[in-house]
Amino acid sequence: MRFIVLVKATPESEVRLPDKESFAEMGRFNMELAKAGMILDMNGLQPTSKGVRISFSGGTKTVTDGPFTESKELVAGYWIIQAESKEDAIAWMSRAPFENGQIEIRPLFEMSDFPSDFIEEEKNKELHSLIDRAKANPEA
Repeated sequence: MRFIVLVKATPESEVRLPDKESFAEMGRFNMELAKAGMILDMNGLQPTSKGVRISFSGGTKTVTDGPFTESKELVAGYWIIQAESKEDAIAWMSRAPFENGQIEIRPLFEMSDFPSDFIEEEKNKELHSLIDRAKANPEA
């Protein structure tokens, strides 16, 4: 099963990088996940002051520049992991070296979750092939 683990932002994560010790501790935890074969992708996000939101309403699009003030609703980073079960994901992610904060673990949809008549198999294969090529060569 694949899961996305969302790291909720804190007021501190919006204004400064983690200290060297915290960064190293997270690196050790990420290495454990990698050695266990769980990490499919992971990254931290820049503060919302460097981002934008696009809102859609009645066919109108509105772009709003950051920063966004409600930090409890923001995401500071993520992992995409593969685990045997939700319980396995919880067990691993409970070990994350956070002193304060919150993470959210949510399963990702798999193609098998959708009825077969929703999916055009060949287009799906082509889409995944394009995504894989983009990941392999991000400069292209």
